[in-house]
Amino acid sequence: MGYRRLSIKLPPDYSPEQLHHKIARILHINDFSFQVAHKSLDARKRNAIHWEIKLLVQSPEIKGGIPEKRDMLEIPFRKRKQKAVVVGSGPAGFFAAYVLQKAGMQTMLIERGTEVSKRSREIEIFEKTAVFNPKSNYAFGEGGAGTFSDGKLTSRSKRISLERQFVLKSYVEAGAPEEIQYLAHPHLGTDKLKIIVKNLRQKFLDLDGEMLFETQMTDLKIKNGLITAIETDNDTVEADYFIIAQGHSAFETYRMLMKRGVGFHTKNFALGSRMEHPQELINEAQWGVKQLKGVKAAEYRLTSPGDGGHPVYSFCMCPGGIVVPATAYENTNIVNGMSRYLRNEKFANAACVAGLNLNRLLQREVSAPEALDWLEQLEQKFFQIVSGYRAPFCSIKSFLQQKLVSGNAETSYPMGTMEIPLWELFPSEISCAMQKGLKDFSRKMKGFEEGNLLGLESKTSAPIQVNREKNGRCSGFQNLYVAGEGSGYAGGIISSAADGIKAAMDILQLSRV
Repeated sequence: MGYRRLSIKLPPDYSPEQLHHKIARILHINDFSFQVAHKSLDARKRNAIHWEIKLLVQSPEIKGGIPEKRDMLEIPFRKRKQKAVVVGSGPAGFFAAYVLQKAGMQTMLIERGTEVSKRSREIEIFEKTAVFNPKSNYAFGEGGAGTFSDGKLTSRSKRISLERQFVLKSYVEAGAPEEIQYLAHPHLGTDKLKIIVKNLRQKFLDLDGEMLFETQMTDLKIKNGLITAIETDNDTVEADYFIIAQGHSAFETYRMLMKRGVGFHTKNFALGSRMEHPQELINEAQWGVKQLKGVKAAEYRLTSPGDGGHPVYSFCMCPGGIVVPATAYENTNIVNGMSRYLRNEKFANAACVAGLNLNRLLQREVSAPEALDWLEQLEQKFFQIVSGYRAPFCSIKSFLQQKLVSGNAETSYPMGTMEIPLWELFPSEISCAMQKGLKDFSRKMKGFEEGNLLGLESKTSAPIQVNREKNGRCSGFQNLYVAGEGSGYAGGIISSAADGIKAAMDILQLSRV
């Protein structure tokens, strides 16, 4: 049996038969099997858009070659007497708990929100009634904020290849399509994620893991630099190791941790609004046609220097998606993007955000608690201006001209909109940078200025970062980890999951002693 690596090009709407025929024709063989190693769409030339596909072909008709060999994340199993508690069931928290349980450590996973099916129903009720549920919303609940998103599985983080591979393999085993292991820009969509996180939960329970929903951590018990227990709104839970993966929205958890001596500092983050366009406009700008057979929907990634001090960029683009009310608290108003696996909704959306440093913006040294207060006040401001959860919006043309001009008011946002001068709600430096960025975006993509801006996008990343050592432990604590987006060291599903896994692996090293 021989092996051959092969790179081929195929049209966007190629069939399995065309792929099979091309392999046979290039290698002059008939009896073979193959694996797709990588697949990406090359749309640089509109008249020659194609898939670039890398394959590993196996056949008795091929001489020589070696099979693809990948290093795997090694999870050392043995029965362990120690116990671990993980707080938060987003990617960081779940995969930390999953790895610990796989390694033989009795692990309890605590989630302040509800299980995913109940969460879905209660989100629907919120969108219909505007009655906010603090335990079951777009921010809190099984799977974390990422469950109701586009489900992107890309990451720019380095040195996480083993963790990434483990996460993707786990998703496939839980029902994700195998393509996520080789696509250049894989995604899952909310409809698939809701099934996947439920299946992963069952895998964790099958390993004798314990999971508690609607259980919120309220305090830490500390003795000589060791966490001995956590307090919840239901009980006191003792353990040997603790991983807090609260996400970037749990401000009261941040404040409690800081009150108990866990150190945090401010970091750069970004603010802006959601941009929304008809998906066909984006398709035509990127591909030259309104539809392209074999490809779901066109994407974009745009950057601009902004005003020179606040870079502007698109973030978390959701092709064929919707804009959703992603607030974590009753008196705040923020938005996010979501899409389903097929990406077949009418509109495309993405955040347009400007990066900022609060110390420079406010011209003083800003503490971590002050950063949370500042951001919370801005989120409350967007709530107050519309007296609820409607999305403040204006057209991109209005933002560019700094005056309200007529535009298309149709939007995917489910809770209604109110047209207002959005640029007046942001700090002037952010509005100026966004204006310059939107001008650049409009020069780069035909028709871009025809879109709308909706609401406040304030959760690209946390505004603060935990003080922690190289091993991931919180500075000054022997058995406490803050992981994932809430740590300020990760952003997105993959990097957050990897951060949680690394915390778990460090615990496994400690538990050997």
